[in-house]
Amino acid sequence: MAANSFGNILKLTTFGESHGAAMGGILDGCPSGLAIDFEAIDRDLARRKPGQSAIVTQRKEADKVSFLSGIFEGVTTGSSIGFVIENSNQKSKDYTHLKDIYRPSHADYTYDQKYGHRDHRGGGRSSARETVSWVVAGAIAKQILPDTSIKAFVSAVGPHELDQSAPSFDLSVIEQNDLRAPDQLWAKEMESYIKSIRKQGDSVGGVITCRVNQVPLGLGAPIFEKLHAQLGHAMLTINAVKGFDYGSGFDGAKMCGSAHNDLFEKDGSTKTNFSGGIQGGISNGAPIYFRVAFKPVATLMQEQTSLNKDGELSILEGKGRHDPCVVPRAVPIVEAMAALVLADAYLMNRTTKI
Repeated sequence: MAANSFGNILKLTTFGESHGAAMGGILDGCPSGLAIDFEAIDRDLARRKPGQSAIVTQRKEADKVSFLSGIFEGVTTGSSIGFVIENSNQKSKDYTHLKDIYRPSHADYTYDQKYGHRDHRGGGRSSARETVSWVVAGAIAKQILPDTSIKAFVSAVGPHELDQSAPSFDLSVIEQNDLRAPDQLWAKEMESYIKSIRKQGDSVGGVITCRVNQVPLGLGAPIFEKLHAQLGHAMLTINAVKGFDYGSGFDGAKMCGSAHNDLFEKDGSTKTNFSGGIQGGISNGAPIYFRVAFKPVATLMQEQTSLNKDGELSILEGKGRHDPCVVPRAVPIVEAMAALVLADAYLMNRTTKI
């Protein structure tokens, strides 16, 4: 059995494979009467789609969503929202060489061992193409919380970390460069760095930071539905993610409590925000901020020694179309998953008190 659903009240169930006919999903629990901004959905899809710049995969997909149910005359009806995104630019022959051999550090081996059968064309169900449905659902989730701002950006590429205290740091320029970074000069440097990695047939990882402002107070629950745990679950679900921290994160382990405690103001706000907007698993109204670490893409345009289905070590050739660094396209995915978590927590919170 494969788990294909995410969420509690606002629940997304997805289907599709990378080289199948289409990707799609069913979003349950969306309240009726919500006027849908279809242009906002298209904008987020355009931010995620392949082929948008020289530093991402050159697969060309229009990534246009068709809604099948749950929306009438531009307004949600309260029933399940069904949607599909057709795949139109598969080049399955590029993956024939992977039929009987496993890519190192990829889902190929574990998927085959678990299910006994796999779609080797682009990874099938384990492909990051799956996230196109998450972005559609996340764009709707954002509209359930229109006053909440969810803004993610690239904050590190390989060993190169963005200086967020620099005068050139500006969140308004994130969509003005291919990297999706809030510093134009640093973005250009990193774009050149990623291109140099691509020329070597290699790949590189990175970090995405997300800031959420105007968060309703009281989202989350103190035991198994802690808000930061739900965010961590969402982020660690994204392909290639290897780490998640929020608030002070691992840096908080180096501090004393006297320095780390967020002291109160009279209005209930705090003087600092090492808690990252969440205390006891519940949002306190302060901005939420977290980081998501992505590993280098496993598929390289280099020859590597790997394992084949016969249990023999063999040479794997590098072929196909792949991102040399996933973080530029992962920015809208991080936002989408954060939106799904927050909107779900908001709807659950509506049941807390009479």
